[in-house]
Amino acid sequence: MMRVWAFVERDLRKFVRNPLAMFSTILLPIVYLLIIGNAFQGTLKNLPLAVVDLDHGPYSRRMLDRLYSIEAGPKTIRVIAEYDPAVAEADVRSGKLKGALIIPPHFSRDILRGTGPQLGLLLDNTDSVAAIALNQAVSGALAFLEIDSVPIRADLKAPRVLPVELYRRIDYDASIVPGAVIMSIFMGAMITGAFNLVMDRYLGVHESYLSTPLTRRDIVLGIMISGVLVTTLVGLFVLGAGIWLTGLPVAGGAASFFAVLLVIVLTALGLLGMMCILMSRVDHPRIVGLFGGFLNIILFFPSGAVYPIESFPPWLRAFTRYNPETYAVHALKSILFKGAQWDAIQGDLAFLGGFTLVMFLLSTWMYRRTL
Repeated sequence: MMRVWAFVERDLRKFVRNPLAMFSTILLPIVYLLIIGNAFQGTLKNLPLAVVDLDHGPYSRRMLDRLYSIEAGPKTIRVIAEYDPAVAEADVRSGKLKGALIIPPHFSRDILRGTGPQLGLLLDNTDSVAAIALNQAVSGALAFLEIDSVPIRADLKAPRVLPVELYRRIDYDASIVPGAVIMSIFMGAMITGAFNLVMDRYLGVHESYLSTPLTRRDIVLGIMISGVLVTTLVGLFVLGAGIWLTGLPVAGGAASFFAVLLVIVLTALGLLGMMCILMSRVDHPRIVGLFGGFLNIILFFPSGAVYPIESFPPWLRAFTRYNPETYAVHALKSILFKGAQWDAIQGDLAFLGGFTLVMFLLSTWMYRRTL
């Protein structure tokens, strides 16, 4: 029994002396709970909806009151007053808004005359989950607009919502293809740059580097270039497989392909640089797997790949502003689903380019060229 206890004591001492093991055992489940629990809250909330009131009559004001009630109550939508329908449509197309409700002129007069007025609802249907929630919220507000009488049969003269989907309908499985591509880039960055870096240190191979004129910049740049070649091929393969499996109709031509390629390369370089920073002092491959699972959770799920960012709590929305996968997913969705031009993704490309440059400089500075 004493011999068994000796092994028990040995393992317990190793666990206590390893702060990383304690961290992963205790804190990581809590972090997972916070990230996944807040990223998948069930009911959608805070979906940005622009309302353009061109009527300014009593019924348009009633409609606004109903929408503000939904904003204050279930919080499904966040109402944004807009005065120009063209600006509202442009904001929906750029991804700033999930939808825009156009209340036409003479809306109140047409209700009083019983001529069946219609409200225009512009929807970004590339996010099908948010589009359905917005349509239901606006239709629910409209159902309580006229309270003078409740018709038994369908009233063709009652006001109705006319949903306008700005893009081709995208099934849910196809809508997560960009997220799958970004996840493949992350995994490629893990198994190439970070893993090779740590394995060299674990096997003592890096000691041979010290006898060569290689600088820290040469080593880091070489790791990143080899990693981005492999990761780009993996990302393109996953993209092609996703298009084939889901029947995703891809918008755009050669220009879209080069834009997708640029997004994949910048994302891969940025993630490889980040991995080099995080693994710059790691000397055991087991830690790579531990960090990989942790980083995949905190970067992928808050990226907007599977759930609208607008429904996240404020602290998680703030985190998404610094998450490179957020910009990569947005850029790929804009290109693949909307056929967006360069000006629509220039903000995403600027962030990814800046992130890549900062990660490269920091990884070069932090790489230790000593034993």
